[in-house]
Amino acid sequence: MVKINEPAPDFSLDAYYENDIKKINLSDYKGKWVILFFYPADFTFVCPTELGELADNYEKFKGLNAEVLSASTDTAYVHKAWHDDSPTIGKITFPMLADPAGTLSRDYGVMIEEAGLALRGTFIIDPDGLVKAYEVHDNSIGRSSEELLRKLQAAQFVYEHGGEVCPASWKPGSETLKPGLELVGKL
Repeated sequence: MVKINEPAPDFSLDAYYENDIKKINLSDYKGKWVILFFYPADFTFVCPTELGELADNYEKFKGLNAEVLSASTDTAYVHKAWHDDSPTIGKITFPMLADPAGTLSRDYGVMIEEAGLALRGTFIIDPDGLVKAYEVHDNSIGRSSEELLRKLQAAQFVYEHGGEVCPASWKPGSETLKPGLELVGKL
């Protein structure tokens, strides 16, 4: 199971990316922030709303030295077919990882075995390859790219400013906290 502040499981998977099928490795992104964004399946209802919103905000993520990697248990060829068929998915320029064997989904603890699909899981991985945040929830609940951007910005702030922490709903430019020694072990 993935744990906070421990290394993210590495992988090497096919992906639909830049109008081609390419091999993508997590280790290729060492030194960058990574958003690993699991979704259940291509050609569904909630997934295009999330992925379309990610595509609309992709430049913001890239501006924060972050790469977005979406992942489902579909093949890279199904990703290509969906990308070619859907105007919303056609906006995607980030890698769409193919996990048909479910290995990646199992490694990150989001696999629904009886369905052969992933839960909606989002993982923020720092430039050192450590998991800094994740959320996993029911497939009927869509996620917000704006909240994901905020979480990434908070994780980056803490990464760059050791000893400071971000309170609830923190946004860049807001006040941070410097916990006293008595609070450090309770965070």
